[in-house]
Amino acid sequence: MHDHDHHNCQHDHGHKHEHTHDHAHHHNHVPQNFNMPFIIGITLNSLFVIIEGAYGYFSHSLALMADAGHNLSDVASLFIAWGAIWLSQKKPTSRFTFGLRKSSILSGLFNALFLMIVVGIIIWEALHRLMNPVSIDSKTVIIIASIGIIINSMTALLFFKNKDNDINIKGAYLHMAADALISLGVVFSGVIISFTTWNWLDPLVSIIISFIIIYGTWDLLKNSLHLSMDAVPAQIEPMSVKKYLQSLDNVVEVHDLHIWAMSSTEIALSAHLTVKNNSLDNKMLVSLSANLKDKFKIHHPTIQLELFDEHFQCLQKPEDVL
Repeated sequence: MHDHDHHNCQHDHGHKHEHTHDHAHHHNHVPQNFNMPFIIGITLNSLFVIIEGAYGYFSHSLALMADAGHNLSDVASLFIAWGAIWLSQKKPTSRFTFGLRKSSILSGLFNALFLMIVVGIIIWEALHRLMNPVSIDSKTVIIIASIGIIINSMTALLFFKNKDNDINIKGAYLHMAADALISLGVVFSGVIISFTTWNWLDPLVSIIISFIIIYGTWDLLKNSLHLSMDAVPAQIEPMSVKKYLQSLDNVVEVHDLHIWAMSSTEIALSAHLTVKNNSLDNKMLVSLSANLKDKFKIHHPTIQLELFDEHFQCLQKPEDVL
């Protein structure tokens, strides 16, 4: 929690000015009608999981069953992402003062972990199959995997537009794009197996695709882990923010600067500014907030002003990083 009650910065003249700038509206870049892509995506993928799993089992194709397992993880991930977006729009309460916005970050983290576990299971089974190849019904594999390419590509396109605005939507998009790739690989292996007797190709393809998924998911795992630990979001350079605050008129020093993600789309900042005189007013704070939003995409700044005095020592300073 980012609790400012412990900031015991006292002043000889008893001057302590704290300003919290909070917009009444939500800065959520996810459109309100985002329910539809989730409903379509979940319905299509749920039906496909049942069909693909059954045909994979009867055609003895591990690649097809792996694809079904991965599609099942997609259905779960879509539910999680959808739920997180809904939760992140909930109003703050006296206990959850930021609302439930952070659920969108935790959902991205859970998605990445879940995907890594599924991939681990697929690789384990594939290694077993490589040593004991099983005869594959390649025609069934080609048809079902081709349907998979269409369904996954359609679902990925539903999320493509907003994927860079929200780590959560990006998670859903990555899942779908990875699945379309898996299905394509499965089709190729099915075609080759139909002309040869290379049944070992089926588990080999599932291993190759698993590594492609690991590569694609690594960034999501890393970023969502960082954001859940309140790291400064990757797109913000903390020293640039500090330099900007130091460049303001009458500002002598900037300390106790914190920048963190409140949700997958909203960034907050808190800082102590030591100022020369009391000429810093509300007008300055309003323009400061507007500049932080325009320059750095920081939506929720909390600024504490302290009047400069050589005898004054802010208790927060020793543990400063920035």
